[in-house]
Formats: sequence, C-alpha cells, structure tokens
Amino acid sequence: METILSINNLNKIYNKYVHAVNNVSLEIKKGNVYGILGPNGSGKSTTLGIVLNVVNKTSGTYSWFGGKVETHEALKKVGAIIERPNFYPYMSAYQNLKLVCKIKGVSAEAIDKVLETVGLVERKDSEFRTFSLGMKQRLAIASALLNAPEVLILDEPTNGLDPQGIADIRNLILQLSRVQGKTVLVSSHLLSELEIISDYLVMLRKGEVVFAGKIEELLLAQQHVIIAKGQNPGDLEKILTLATGMGHTASIRNNEVHIQANADWAATLNRAAFDAGITLAQLSPQVPNLEETFFEMTGDK
Repeated sequence: METILSINNLNKIYNKYVHAVNNVSLEIKKGNVYGILGPNGSGKSTTLGIVLNVVNKTSGTYSWFGGKVETHEALKKVGAIIERPNFYPYMSAYQNLKLVCKIKGVSAEAIDKVLETVGLVERKDSEFRTFSLGMKQRLAIASALLNAPEVLILDEPTNGLDPQGIADIRNLILQLSRVQGKTVLVSSHLLSELEIISDYLVMLRKGEVVFAGKIEELLLAQQHVIIAKGQNPGDLEKILTLATGMGHTASIRNNEVHIQANADWAATLNRAAFDAGITLAQLSPQVPNLEETFFEMTGDK
C-alpha cells in the first residue's frame, strides 16, 4: 500500500522547555481514515501544523508521497482545515467558494460538485450568516475539496456541533474515504466518533505517540480492568494503595478504583482488602473498551 505521509522523529520545542511534539514517527497509508486522538495539549494540532508547513519543526523529518515531490508541490494535493475558516457572512456559499478558488488558483467549475458532495448544493445561493454551525463546517470542508485533494486533514471538525451536525460530518468523512478513496486524517478528543470512522488510530500524550495501529490491536494489547469500590468513601485511597503496592497501574475515577489487571487477580485483591480491614462493595473485572483504554494510556480523566 502506497505511503502518503512519512514522519520520522519529529520534534517541536517552544521556549526551550515546552516539548509539544516529542519524537513522533508515523506512516500514513493511502485510502484510510486515521483518527488522531488525545487530550488538549497532546500535540495533535502542532503535529498537523508541521506537516502542513505552517508550524516550524525543531528537528526530525517528514515527506509527502514518498518524497517524490517537494513539500510545496505535495501540499497542492492536500486539503486541510486546521482552524475554522472565516467566510464572508453576507456572501452566499457559492460566492465564498468562488473567492477561495481565486486564492487557490483553481477553476470555479468545481464549486457545484463540492457543494453536492457536502450536501449544500440547494443552499448555494444562501448567505453564509444563515447557516447553522454544522452547515458552516461542511462549507469549510467543501473549500478544502476545491483543489481535488488526495488527502484531507481535519482538525477537530465536530467541535461545538450538535448530534445531527456530528453525524453529518461523520457520514461525509466516510463517503470521502470509502467512495472517493481519499486519505483522511481527523484529530479529535471524541472517542466515540473516531471509533466509528477510523481504520487506524494514533494516540498522543504530552507530544508522544503512545499507540499507532488498528483499534482492535489496541484493545487486544491492553490488560483487562478490575473495578473496585469499598463500603466507605475513605476506602478508595486504601484500595488504590493496595493495588499500586502490588505492582499494578490504578487510578480513581467516578468514585471507583480502576486497576489494570487480568480477571483472575480480583481474588488476590479481595483477600488483600479483607486482610487490610476493607469490605469491598464492588469488585468486577471488565473487558477494556476504547474509552477505558484511552484514559489509562493518556492519563486523561
């Protein structure tokens, strides 16, 4: 499968101390949807900004399309939305896109086609100010499609959208990938959305890649989780101390102790809690889901 983007040991350091991107290496293959997941400040937007040549890297390398063309030429095959674009409120959707065509130096003949792709062709003559937030975001994606890109990069495209708006963007991304064969990179902190649309998942924490691969590979690689809770509120810290003292990674979340351990270790914890004078009100092994795995790997709560 053709490599679209290769990133090797990429770093970005701000003010000598803030390591926003820390030794990131990735291979992006053609025709897939890549979900880039991480809490705020994990380095998602900075990494995308570097490969789009709008943020200067500190060190490392990246190359588009196997390094066969210079970055400037390669980016002509890339459409991106990193920040919410500013359209003119009293101009129609068509007029706004026509202006984008002039800026990009592409033919306006593509406007009707991209408006049809994003489901806005019937509103082409409506002023931008009359659009809902979801429609505005779809128009932004239309603007990124005007140069018929092979790759589409979307940074938090569903931020602030209602459920219908989120569903519209999700369906559009799937259409662009499955029907039109585009490679799509989507950054988000919405686990449920990335789980639905992504072929591959990249998880970032404090600028570092903690996982890159298929979602099912991530879940298989993770230990099962044991959820424990005592009868008294003060038992949470005691259970946490027991678990970590026995060599397990654990955290308190939603008034429960979440412990990375296989199901058969629950009996060991139960005995240790009894010996420590703790009566457990809950002790339940669980198969990890994407949300649980995300919390454990990123430390986000």
